[in-house]
Amino acid sequence: MEHNTANHSKFPWTQVVGFILSIALTFLAIWFGLYAGLAYNVMVPLVFVLAFIQAAIQLFMFMHVTEGEGKWQVGKMISATVIVLIIVLGTIWVMTSMH
Repeated sequence: MEHNTANHSKFPWTQVVGFILSIALTFLAIWFGLYAGLAYNVMVPLVFVLAFIQAAIQLFMFMHVTEGEGKWQVGKMISATVIVLIIVLGTIWVMTSMH
C-alpha cells in the first residue's frame, strides 16, 4: 500500500500559523477593548470584525473545511448561522418595539 506523503508535511505549519494568528487577534481585540480609548460605536464593530476573522482562521486552518465534503459543510454552516441570526435579531427587534 502506497502512502501519498507529498501533500502532508511532517510539521503542521498551518496549525502553528493559525494558532499564532488566533492569539494575536485575541490580544488585539482585548487591547482595543481595554486600552485603545476608542468610541463605543467604533470599538464594537472592530472587535466583531476581529472575531469574525478569527473564526474564519479557525475554520479553515483547524477544522479542514476546505477538504473533501467540507465545502458543503461550510454552506450548511453559513445557512444555519443566517437562520440563527434572523431568529435572534428578529426576537430582539420584536422585544424592543413592544413598548
